[in-house]
This record gives sequence, C-alpha cells and structure tokens, in this order.
Amino acid sequence: MRKYAIIGVGHVGATIAYTLVCKGIADELVLIDTNAAKARAEQLDLQDAQARLDSRTIIKINDYHELDDTDILFVTSGNIHALDHASGNRWAEFEYTKQIVQDIAPKVKATKFNGVVIDTMNPCDAITHYFQRATGLSRQQVFGTGTFLDTARMQKVVAEAFDCDPKNISGYVYGEHGESQFSAWSTVQVNGIPITSLVDKYHLDLDALEAAARHGGWAVHSGKGYTSFAIATCAVKLSEAVFANARLACPVSAYSETFGTYVGQPAIIGKDGVESVTTLALTADEQAKFRNSADTIIEKFQAFDDVLSDSSVKKRQQA
Repeated sequence: MRKYAIIGVGHVGATIAYTLVCKGIADELVLIDTNAAKARAEQLDLQDAQARLDSRTIIKINDYHELDDTDILFVTSGNIHALDHASGNRWAEFEYTKQIVQDIAPKVKATKFNGVVIDTMNPCDAITHYFQRATGLSRQQVFGTGTFLDTARMQKVVAEAFDCDPKNISGYVYGEHGESQFSAWSTVQVNGIPITSLVDKYHLDLDALEAAARHGGWAVHSGKGYTSFAIATCAVKLSEAVFANARLACPVSAYSETFGTYVGQPAIIGKDGVESVTTLALTADEQAKFRNSADTIIEKFQAFDDVLSDSSVKKRQQA
C-alpha cells in the first residue's frame, strides 16, 4: 500500500491530491486541513471522480492518527494572500507558516509517523528547517522542494532560448528558494553541450535568463494569484522517487553540514529521503553566491525568529 498524507489542502495541496488520485499513484490518501468543510469537499470531489478512473484511492480526512503508517507526508499549508503585496518576498509568509508549524508539529510528533516529509511551504528552506527541528524527525527524512522548481524554470527559459525541449537542459539552480538563488551555469548543458561554450555563438545574456527563471513564480502569481501546477508536479515527482528508491539526482532543499542550514543543492533522493548531498565543482564566483545565499537564509531566519518569538511573548503577557 502506498499511503500518502497532505497537511493543507489549498491550491497546492489540492493539486497534489488530484495528481495522486488521477495518476493512480496513491492507494490511500489522507487530507488534513483546519477548514474541515474544505477537506470534506475535496474528499467528495475526488471520490466522485473515481468511477471514471482506472485506479482506486481510499481517501480519508482530518485524522492525524492516520499518519502512523503513512509513507509520505506533504506539508503544503500557508497563507498565499501574505504574498499579494510582497514584491517578490517569500519571507512574507514566514509569520504564518511558522505558526502553522507550531500547531501541526506536536500533532505529527504525537503519532508514530516515521516516513518521509516533503515540504512546499514558504520560505521553503527556513520553514523546512523549522519543521524538522520541531518534529524531531531526522534531516534525512525531512526535505523541501526548494530549487527543484526553480531549476525547472531555468530549464524552461534556457530551452526557449534554444528552441528545444526543457528536458534536454541539465544543470542546477542553487541556494534559497527566493531572491538569493542563482543558476550555476558551470553545471548547465544544452543537449549535452556546456552552455558556457554557447554564449558567444548564440549571443546569450545569462544574467537575463537567470532573472527570468528567478521571477518565473511571480509571473504566475501576478496572473492567477497563486502557483500550483508546477510546484505540485515537483512534489509528486520527488515522492515517486522515494517510493521507487530511484536515487534520483536532483536539487532540493536539504540540510547542509557546511552551512548549518537547509538550502537548495543537488542531492540523491531515495527510499529514506535524502540519501546524500552531492558536491559539485562550482566556480569561485558560484561558491561565493552559494555561501551568500545560505548566509541570507540563516540571517533572515534568525531575525524573523527573534521578532516572531518576541511577538508571541508579548501576546502571552497581554493575555
């Protein structure tokens, strides 16, 4: 039995659920949301679809005890409206997602859950780290989608420049799932050819391509008010790698022993989650960008954590 659970059935969670059910990936699926009516409605809608599908998924709702034997848990909660006036700042959600983790982590911890957690919440790197700490689950078991999505966006914009399929673009976006991320061009190849050797021939502006990839999510958000399809696809792809023990080489938000934080970097994803982190020979400039991005995550996390902790103390005192 392939058993999945999703905490938070908003745009992303619901899209993950729909994908798991329609593709027949999940044998059993648990939907958990503070909005019980929403969880029930998504359950009913997915159940109504099953007479027209080639597979069957047992769908349950709002029972944390169902996590006892769950294999993969997606954590997708958030407050998307916090980003409405954020001008590209994913940290605007941290106030909300931190409180969400404070609510759900003890509930997860109280179960016998011992599977793999895939986090999509923002700011992805910091909140994945916070969730891992709060639940006491291992760093191997808990990882975030991180720059897996940003790398897909890089593949798209580079493929458009060369009029080829994005799957023919290899390489990685490193760092924060946010403004300090960067495309490690030394790792990128187009149809097997290093992109750095094609810059002059094709008059490429790598800075412009990198900016287009970085701002791709905001282009979607500005049009429909949220993102869902791409991030859900990334999350499901990672979960399939876990179930298949695929040892998939891809960038995720994984814990870095070097930097002491979760950060987007290449890793190997298998049955236990992050099997290992891959260290590639980056250029000196890319190494500096990587360290800067990790430092940015640490500094912002500590600053926001202090402010929010202060705020919580004051609220308790006022109460």
